[in-house]
Amino acid sequence: MSADRLHVLWLTPDKPEHISVGRRRIAEQLRQQGYDVTLRGTTLRTLFAALRERGQYDLVIGTTRAGAIAGTTLTLVDGPLIVDHVDPIRQFEATHPWWLSGPVRWLEQFAFTVADHVLYVYSEEKERVERFASAASKTDLGVAYERFADPPDEIVATARSKLSAFDSENILIYVGGLESIYHISDLLAAMRQLDDWTLVVLGTGSLEPEVQRAAQKHSNVSYLGTVPHEEVPGYLHAATVGVCLVDDPHTLKVLEYGAAGLPVVQLAGRAEPRFEDRVTFCEPTPSAIAHAVRTAAQSTEPESLQTFVQQFDFEEIAADYANAIAQAVDAHGESE
Repeated sequence: MSADRLHVLWLTPDKPEHISVGRRRIAEQLRQQGYDVTLRGTTLRTLFAALRERGQYDLVIGTTRAGAIAGTTLTLVDGPLIVDHVDPIRQFEATHPWWLSGPVRWLEQFAFTVADHVLYVYSEEKERVERFASAASKTDLGVAYERFADPPDEIVATARSKLSAFDSENILIYVGGLESIYHISDLLAAMRQLDDWTLVVLGTGSLEPEVQRAAQKHSNVSYLGTVPHEEVPGYLHAATVGVCLVDDPHTLKVLEYGAAGLPVVQLAGRAEPRFEDRVTFCEPTPSAIAHAVRTAAQSTEPESLQTFVQQFDFEEIAADYANAIAQAVDAHGESE
């Protein structure tokens, strides 16, 4: 079956478009290759709609967690399934009670068993995936490299104009979720030791009220809320250092910072083997964060990270999905 005849339903996390863009970018690349890809946030409503429309799609891709679990329901009716396993179960278990995380772990593993192919991002999940999946391969999170490396001049100019209102020329930028796992409180506290810097925060989450209070109380903290993803590269090019304080080697924001040529401060831990000396690592304390920001600003080789990030361009990542689709269709055809 050729790409231009293949209709794919991709069940993604149910998030706003400007919050979760990775699957959309991969889908765009697949469409350019001739696939007809429909993305839907996974809810009960979209699942029931997909069940009604099941005959319209040749293949289902389900992104963990809800999309993968919902995808098994469609696959049990008919058709091949690819599980897009982007998050380790460890993260879910750390933020949810055992009575919920236990069943979710089991349902994920059932999805691996049912799937014709599983694509996974985290190496720590390799053993678990391969124990249940009939076919699996590793992929990575992608980045729209050119969008961040060379954004339109007007986008950069608009961002610079907005940031020019701040007293400091040193801009520390954070883009992403406002949750405790990102050490937002420690980052805000670090700004008391960075009085010659301004922290610009783009994003939303449960800690939004805390960030808003800090912005109202401290002149060197600015909260801009969420902005269209197309405008984010402009802010990164107008910034001095990007910060990411989560113990995770696979975070989109670090790839985006790197593509934009920003020096990066990253939490020490699981990311160290991946990024090595390409970023500045720190412990999650205000003083350590402040010291790392100043150190990163003096970095003379942000090009090292930028070169490293280039290999994760969405065009390269989409090739993994195209190969998985071909294998899943072939495997399902052989089993019929």
